[in-house]
Amino acid sequence: MSFPEPMDRPRLNRVNDGREAQLRELLVAGQRGDAAAYAGFLRETVSLLRPFFRRRLAHYLDDVEDLLQETLLAMHNKRATYDPDQPVMPWMYAIARYKLVDLLRARAGREALHDPLDEDLEELASEAGAAAQEARRDLAVLLAELPDRQRLPIQYVKIEGLSVAEAAQRTGLSVSAVKIGVHRGLKLLAAKLRESR
Repeated sequence: MSFPEPMDRPRLNRVNDGREAQLRELLVAGQRGDAAAYAGFLRETVSLLRPFFRRRLAHYLDDVEDLLQETLLAMHNKRATYDPDQPVMPWMYAIARYKLVDLLRARAGREALHDPLDEDLEELASEAGAAAQEARRDLAVLLAELPDRQRLPIQYVKIEGLSVAEAAQRTGLSVSAVKIGVHRGLKLLAAKLRESR
């Protein structure tokens, strides 16, 4: 990053002083109810804050526009607290910094929740596999208690994912008998589960 030569500093200060005066004039007019002046203040603010946030969020450019909107909203809500005898740019950048810090804290908190699970994947997979195996065993026990006209339609349609017509063809039942078997079988299974509790 290059800094202006000492002889350029007075010119840079004049530019900032001019911008400061312009922003202050627009904001004060906006405080008095001039909507066009207030809109101008917001446009100028955006032109200053967008690059300010882009430099600080180089790795999170997707957050820049959201942060800009949040900052403008905060300035809008706090505009009555601005003292016209004070410089406007430090007030504006202070709000922007607070919003930036809030975003970075929130992002750090979210990222902490998403720590890599590489070490735990094997354990999680084995636990999930064991739970699935246990559920299949329990379901098989419950299904075995049902008569074939209800057990087979549930097995083919609900567990294996066959269509009702395919299940009818496999079981030799009519399509409507398969539908009825599924309905009544599920009703019986639900009753058995309620009794077992």
